[in-house]
Amino acid sequence: MSDQPSSPPAGHKPALRAPGSSQSRFQVDPVAEAAAAAAAAGVAPKTPPGSRSSTGEESKGRFRVVNFLSPSDAAPDAGVNGDTVRSEASLHSSTGGLSHFSDTHSSTYYLRTFGHNTIDAVPNIDFYRQTAAPLGEKLLRPSLSELHDELDKEPFEEGFPNGEELTAAEIITAKELSESKGGTVKFGWVKGVLIRCMLNIWGVMLFIRMSWIVGQAGIALSCAIVLMAIVVTCITGLSTSAIATNGFVRGGGAYYLISRSLGPEFGGSIGLIFAFANAVAVAMYVVGFAETVVELLDSIDALMTDEINDIRIVGTLTAVLLLGISVAGMEWEAKAQIVLMVILVAAICNYFIGSFIPLKSKEPQGFFSYNAAIMMENMGPDFRDDETFFSVFAIFFPAATGILAGANISGDLADPQSAIPKGTLLAILITGVVYIAVAISNGSCIVRDATGDDNDTMVGSLENCTDAACTLGYDFSICKEGGCKYGLQNDFQVMSLVSGFGPLITAGIFSATLSSALASLVSAPKVFQALCKDKIYPGMHVFAKGYGKNKEPLRAYVLTFIIGLAFILIAELNIIAPIISNFFLASYALINFSVFHASLANSPGWRPSFKYYNKWVSLAGAVLCCVVMFVINWWAALLTNGIVLALYIYVSYKKPDVNWGSSTQALMYNKALTHSLHLTGVEDHIKNFRPQCLVMSGYPNSRPALLYLVHAFTKNVGLMVCGHVRTGFRRPNYKDMMNEQARYQRWLLKTRIKAFYTPVFADDLRQGAQYLLQTTGLGRLKPNTLVFGFKNNWRDGEMKDVETYINTIHDAFDLQFGVVLLRLKEGLDISHIQDEFQTSQEKAPGMKDLLVSINIKDFDSDSSKPSSKSTSCQSSPLIFRGQKTMTLNHNTPVHLLTSGEDKNTKKPPMQLSPADEKLLAASQQFQKKQSKGTIDVWWLFDDGGLTLLIPYLLTNKKKWRDCKIRVFIGGKINRIDHDRRAMAALLSKFRIDFSDITVLGDINIKPKKHNKKMFEEMIEPYKLKEDDMEQEAAEKLKAEEPWRITDNELELYRAKSNRQIRLNELLKEHSSTANLIVITMPLARKGTVSSALYMTWLDTLTKDLPPILLVRGNHQSVLTFYS
Repeated sequence: MSDQPSSPPAGHKPALRAPGSSQSRFQVDPVAEAAAAAAAAGVAPKTPPGSRSSTGEESKGRFRVVNFLSPSDAAPDAGVNGDTVRSEASLHSSTGGLSHFSDTHSSTYYLRTFGHNTIDAVPNIDFYRQTAAPLGEKLLRPSLSELHDELDKEPFEEGFPNGEELTAAEIITAKELSESKGGTVKFGWVKGVLIRCMLNIWGVMLFIRMSWIVGQAGIALSCAIVLMAIVVTCITGLSTSAIATNGFVRGGGAYYLISRSLGPEFGGSIGLIFAFANAVAVAMYVVGFAETVVELLDSIDALMTDEINDIRIVGTLTAVLLLGISVAGMEWEAKAQIVLMVILVAAICNYFIGSFIPLKSKEPQGFFSYNAAIMMENMGPDFRDDETFFSVFAIFFPAATGILAGANISGDLADPQSAIPKGTLLAILITGVVYIAVAISNGSCIVRDATGDDNDTMVGSLENCTDAACTLGYDFSICKEGGCKYGLQNDFQVMSLVSGFGPLITAGIFSATLSSALASLVSAPKVFQALCKDKIYPGMHVFAKGYGKNKEPLRAYVLTFIIGLAFILIAELNIIAPIISNFFLASYALINFSVFHASLANSPGWRPSFKYYNKWVSLAGAVLCCVVMFVINWWAALLTNGIVLALYIYVSYKKPDVNWGSSTQALMYNKALTHSLHLTGVEDHIKNFRPQCLVMSGYPNSRPALLYLVHAFTKNVGLMVCGHVRTGFRRPNYKDMMNEQARYQRWLLKTRIKAFYTPVFADDLRQGAQYLLQTTGLGRLKPNTLVFGFKNNWRDGEMKDVETYINTIHDAFDLQFGVVLLRLKEGLDISHIQDEFQTSQEKAPGMKDLLVSINIKDFDSDSSKPSSKSTSCQSSPLIFRGQKTMTLNHNTPVHLLTSGEDKNTKKPPMQLSPADEKLLAASQQFQKKQSKGTIDVWWLFDDGGLTLLIPYLLTNKKKWRDCKIRVFIGGKINRIDHDRRAMAALLSKFRIDFSDITVLGDINIKPKKHNKKMFEEMIEPYKLKEDDMEQEAAEKLKAEEPWRITDNELELYRAKSNRQIRLNELLKEHSSTANLIVITMPLARKGTVSSALYMTWLDTLTKDLPPILLVRGNHQSVLTFYS
């Protein structure tokens, strides 16, 4: 607890005033006194006069309270007593003892806890709600910074603690919920889940196909078929219950469950086909109803036109009626479902009652009531017309695909976590028992074949008649020749015959079809609305809009109606039916797989309150669903899997910007952790060496040339970490640094640069680099190469910065790192250009990065070169931490367009200096495809092979594929051919292609006099000049300024200095047109060569050249020719 100190003497307040505020930052005692006074008066305390209201100013405060009832607006009966003041929000929670007050500085709600003053909060359910929580308001607990920071420290800039920023979708949802609160219709588990599932499972199959299935498969196998379907649906029901009880469930049914568990790829693919399947299922059920109606019309010779067109007419009218019921609202739809349920239950009871009433008039048609002989005869199978066990199972299974009818309207349930498990599992149990009871009843009182002729009674002995009917006085043996119209095998309407009142069975058929159609007509729009709200697919957000107090998806209703009507007009659904069943089964398979996947990922967030599940049983359920898909219809199963795969690939490619904490993420973390640990136990091998680079880039977007070049040879090969040393802070703002780390990591992902961004606070570059060199990485995934830009302006700044820069190189070598320096003559850092367009408002942590498109014409004046899009211009992103757009063209002014401004509006241009224009052009050169040219490798000293490996990796990339490697080595004039052959043999053994090898026999020739003079002029300001002063003064100056060059040092390294001058001459001679130069970096012995002299060597070696990489490995082999 961050408790305040005990109360000071009278007249002293424990308050520390914040700058610019007349009120105390922590007004503890006054607040407590106000609370006590309010409690004594029995009314809610008033908000202090200076406090911000819940709208307007409060949104700028430290804490934002969503849908929170302010204390000043609290009703007198809001639960006030001597210790507590409870708002409407806190009444939703099980915790008490919370007092919410607003101070005048930051809208912080202070709590009086455990009888003494503190701003620390006790556990409260409202802290854990999401912004759009429909069951209560969201509160924000005091952040760690509020409790932990020094009292005189300014609070962090506005924003939410713990990264709880609100997304636009959450804000809109919260607004919708607040608008619709109080008028929504929510269902319990009986009306919302149980009745819907039972109506969907008790379909037409129960009345017009169950008897035929018993006739074909017999009682035993019919029960087996029902039990197999129950096993599949029960496992799926258990999995659905597990997912539904692992956190709050919103609308969207199967789509919501799968997407929040497996991620948007699986959820988006299955959600679309599941919504479509429900829409087409409307047509299936309506056509089933219409066929029954047309049969009745035909029986009384009352057809309107012909049979097909009558089905279309009746189906269309039925669909319009159902749409009207659905659009009227969920309450009317629920009432209609109850009426249909009553009719359906009455029809089932009517059948069972009739089965106990034997009538002589029904016996010729095969009904004899319950009889042991009939039961034994019908116990075994009698497959006819090429039917098999699996074909009969395929006909029955679609009856079991209604188990998600309740889950599909999860958004309309009062308590989905409780309702979905209870309602779904109980519906599976009840309907399963009824199906088995009907199967046994059918097989026990109805024979398979009957003529319907009263004259087919037994005459004579029973010797030639062995059927059960013979024992009951009837001879139906003529049916073996075919042509009989009655009995289990021949009459689909046999249940009407058995029932006590036949028309009630017809009403039951009507009820079953209409209830299933109504459930599908409601399910499809709800699922589709949830899918559209998540913006998984472009252009569909128009269907996400809800209307009325329940936010009914009227647009999605109309779309579902149109799809259903289109298939109703086809009127032939025999081909569509198996596809629909497979779509449902694919959903069930993924729900089962979701539970297995989540359990396998072992995420701490997977804590379903429903415990009766097992990951291996769920996996078996997923496999069973897939098997059943192929049993029902193999080509439909292949089509379904193909559609799911295509949608999965599309969503994976689009990468929707959502984060639902899916099990896919959890499993990815598990795998990464496991593999990292396994990798730690594996010894390094030369064949597996890869450059793992720590790039001192600063902000990743401030040195794009450095970033893109390193990315070119590390992408899909090695690790890349963008290190950023932040200096000059008296009090480091770690919260700000963490926010920027997340923001720039997102920028790297968005620009498809495979790298990590790691910032640190330090006193200077060297200290920060030491932190990064020693701590960056995990196990074997650690950098082995330090990469940074050449300090072009080293002579313009302070020499202590040069000392720091050179010592950083020495530190890298001490830690056995390789070192790579990149030099562009134009420079690398473009951050000063970005800063020109920053404003004070743009520095807020919540500020969004803007992509700036820069079109730059090629600066090459050689008109003989062919012009192409790849060489003459490019469009590439830069980040400007501002709110303006800049378009740059060579020799044209820069126009800034503020966001929302018309591009055609004329604005005064802003000029960039020619140097900055060239700098911007150079910073983009490694983003485009490189023109045909060379990468010149000056492998002067053997550093282990890193100088050669980096160019090889570059030429493997698409952008550098047209560049050939030329190798330059040192040698003696009289051994040039020998040295060339030796190097060619070595490169061949390394399997590295090269276009040319040049042996330089004139490296040790003295450089030109004017170049030597320029070198002397460069080092002149940095000489110690000890001969011109006393020895003691010289030693003191050297101690104070260790970068100074002594005469002795200069003389000692005269030959090495001349070599750098000479190498620069040779580089200009041989490599002035190269796309990139890679040269072995000269080494300076630590403690012997001053930083000024070393910096002069590097500057002299690389000046006035194309892009040049100075590379020095750690002298451990990184190339091998052994297999």
